[in-house]
Amino acid sequence: MRAILAPSILSADFGRLGQQVKEVSDAGAEYIHIDVMDGMFVPSISFGMPVIKSIRPCTDKVFDVHMMVEEPGRYAEEMKKAGADLLCVHQEACCHLDRTVSQIRELGMMAGVALNPATPVFTLDCILEKVDMVLLMSVNPGFGGQKLIPYTLEKVRQVRERLCVLGLEEKVRIQIDGGVNLENVDKALKAGANVIVAGSAVFGGDAGENVREFLKKMEY
Repeated sequence: MRAILAPSILSADFGRLGQQVKEVSDAGAEYIHIDVMDGMFVPSISFGMPVIKSIRPCTDKVFDVHMMVEEPGRYAEEMKKAGADLLCVHQEACCHLDRTVSQIRELGMMAGVALNPATPVFTLDCILEKVDMVLLMSVNPGFGGQKLIPYTLEKVRQVRERLCVLGLEEKVRIQIDGGVNLENVDKALKAGANVIVAGSAVFGGDAGENVREFLKKMEY
């Protein structure tokens, strides 16, 4: 699969959020990564449906919504209405993961499942055939600007190998999120990731130019 860049707006300038979404979209980013936090599953609180809805007119790119909330299925329908295209939920946050994934698909969205750094990849064995994406957190979720945890790259390799065994390597994308920058993105790609989330590495400076630099590296 061709690699996709997903700038994380958690690191954007909220005072000109719509403008920055447009900048990274115009520069070639295909996904816009939106972290929704509830202050319970993770310590921080971020934005919800009103903010997502307000920036939806700024771009036609995929809104990749990462639900760092407890029992995210409660919000699936409202996220769809707000403009989410892909809804990614945490395995650790869902009491009934299969039901939540089915709910997302029935609403017409792509479904993703995320794992925290210390959660083994085998916990997804029963659900891989039902999802469009696996998100592997490469930092502990809740805050931007952290350093990538090295052992998470091995988890990327494990998921890639499992998808190949199941014949799903062209159906299910592997996303990596946390601490990815221009210096280590090649390691993430080599491990098997094909959706790259980058926050401070994109929005720390000229966002459009940073996107173009990422895309140059990701071509190889």
